[in-house]
Amino acid sequence: MISSLVYVSLRTPICTDAEIDKIVLSCKKNNVGLDITGVLLHSNTHFVQYIEGENKQIMGLYDRIKTDPRHKNVVLINLNMIESRLFPSWQMGVKAVNTDNVTFLTEISESEKLVFKDILDGKTLEGNKASELIKKFFK
Repeated sequence: MISSLVYVSLRTPICTDAEIDKIVLSCKKNNVGLDITGVLLHSNTHFVQYIEGENKQIMGLYDRIKTDPRHKNVVLINLNMIESRLFPSWQMGVKAVNTDNVTFLTEISESEKLVFKDILDGKTLEGNKASELIKKFFK
């Protein structure tokens, strides 16, 4: 059985768009060997990342993520056992989001939009809801 993990963090001023490109390249390179997949959402101020894989691997990765100086206030909002991956072929998908104007590819209620905006702004820690909304955002 595999696990999924969602965290939210505050982007630091040293984390430029070029640094985000470095993060994504590193993920794509390293996650293959760890059999980790997922997505990274980022705004001008926050990160929300969803990762999935063997529990031991994603917890090890999460421990490394927490020490990265490109963000701070890393908060775990969801850790679940899952039957199958949401993003099986993405070593790390990435999407920049404008929290004032988020576009979803599937139908989403107004209340879900508000919850998702709060997650992106670091204002709520609704873990289970975060996983569901990230899936809707990308599919």
